[in-house]
Amino acid sequence: MSVPMVQRVTQVKNGPLLVEGPVEIVQDDGTTVRSDRFVVALCTCRRSRTAPFCDTSHRRKVRGDD
Repeated sequence: MSVPMVQRVTQVKNGPLLVEGPVEIVQDDGTTVRSDRFVVALCTCRRSRTAPFCDTSHRRKVRGDD
C-alpha cells in the first residue's frame, strides 16, 4: 500500500497561503493553473492582479480596512 503524497500549506497572518509545489489550481470558473515552483503563494485578500497567485497587494491595505 502506498502512502499518499502530502502537500504542506502554511497560512501567513494577513498574507497569502504558502503551498509546497508543484501545484495545479482549479479556479472557480473551472480553468486550471499550474506552477512548478517549490513554494507557491496563493492570494487570500482578493486584491492580487495575478490571482490566484499573490502579488503582495495585501501589503498596501490591511484586510478589515475596506
